[in-house]
Amino acid sequence: MRKYILATCMLVSCLVIAEEKESSSFDVGADVRFRHEIMKNVPGLPGGGRANDKVMIDDKSHMRFRLRAWAEAATKIAESARLRFYTRFTDEFRWYIKPTTGKNTFPDEVILDNLFLEGTDFFDGLVDFTIGRQDINRLYGLDHIFVDGTPGDGSRSVYADMARVSFNIKDEAKLDFFFLYNQDDNHLRWGTERGNHRSMTGLGGGAELDMDDWGFGVIWSDRLSENIPYQLFAMQKQTASYRLKGEKHPAFHRELLGAKVVPEITENIALQLEAMGQVGRNDNGNTLTGWSTYSGVNYKGKVANFKSTASIGLHIMSGDKNAAEEDGGYHAWDPMWARGVNDSELFLNGTHYGTAWWSNMIFLKSTFAVEFARNHAVKLSAGPIFAQREDSLGGGNGNFKGLLSQIRYDVPIMKAENGDFEMFGHIVAEHFNPGDYFETERPGWFVRWQVEVKF
Repeated sequence: MRKYILATCMLVSCLVIAEEKESSSFDVGADVRFRHEIMKNVPGLPGGGRANDKVMIDDKSHMRFRLRAWAEAATKIAESARLRFYTRFTDEFRWYIKPTTGKNTFPDEVILDNLFLEGTDFFDGLVDFTIGRQDINRLYGLDHIFVDGTPGDGSRSVYADMARVSFNIKDEAKLDFFFLYNQDDNHLRWGTERGNHRSMTGLGGGAELDMDDWGFGVIWSDRLSENIPYQLFAMQKQTASYRLKGEKHPAFHRELLGAKVVPEITENIALQLEAMGQVGRNDNGNTLTGWSTYSGVNYKGKVANFKSTASIGLHIMSGDKNAAEEDGGYHAWDPMWARGVNDSELFLNGTHYGTAWWSNMIFLKSTFAVEFARNHAVKLSAGPIFAQREDSLGGGNGNFKGLLSQIRYDVPIMKAENGDFEMFGHIVAEHFNPGDYFETERPGWFVRWQVEVKF
């Protein structure tokens, strides 16, 4: 109750300020998303949790209808300092076509998707901060660490309850601090019993969910020279103990140290180099380690007078040959909060360590995208995936996981001249040809069409 009272007071205060000052503003809006998703032979049973070597052979088809409504109030409180309060409510209703066993009773549930207070340019531009529930996708530009706080939520939302503060030291030098908490069971929801106790972190399920995770960290961003931006970061992640299929899994913590450097070779070409290492322990006294590297080349320019981007990158995440017996492996990479769909929708469960728990992987991915008309864009990506350590979770007898390919077309449909109304959509298709790591030879595929309206 105190949370609701506090949120209401904050909103009322911002509304009063917005009414009293010419430098203040208030705005509201909404968006509606229509999706149809079809999939078959998905590697790893969705919702299966850790160490699940099953394959979803049957077709799966469902429609998803998501409605979000938001409000924000902003005000200038000093010569440069500005406060902004933002809140957003979300509901998603699903219609299951095949199989028909799933049931949603409209409106299923409404969740508090965002609720934060943002401050910018305090103390003559030295300090920025954001406190509250907020989206974390690609936060700080570290898209191999921050993607989704709610991977078990099926991309309905990507929030985390988080506080972060930035100190703008000089020029492009910045020091960032953050603390976040991900609650597996979201209590800020209203709706049907079916939506209650939905696992947000993706490893719980039914009456056994309880896998909260939380963490904190510091990121230093600067440039070694005009053309060499870099980041140094240190973080800790802790995960609560939980039960899955009657088995208790111990709590654990991991510390991470990492660096990212992006040398700009030319105006159009840049390298991207990352290295990260982890150490930690679980409640059973076992030592945990892990490592991850990324090396890639990115191009941004024009091809035949069309805006184009291209990249090729090698992403390696450590694995553990004893993953089946040791709770995913004591030496396997923990993806931190990079548990999302940036690399694939189809392969989200194919990691076998939990929903979007990307680990034990060598992924050589090539991508090419072109904008051939205003806001019309096609993106192609493909690459082989290998297990960094053969752990037998796929049921096969090798470490070649398979070849993953994706094509996506983004298309604008309608847009008002004043920008208050916009309709756009996309079509995405993925194909996965499994290798000897899996026990199946059946190719997997995923198709989605989507239309979204903002107003």
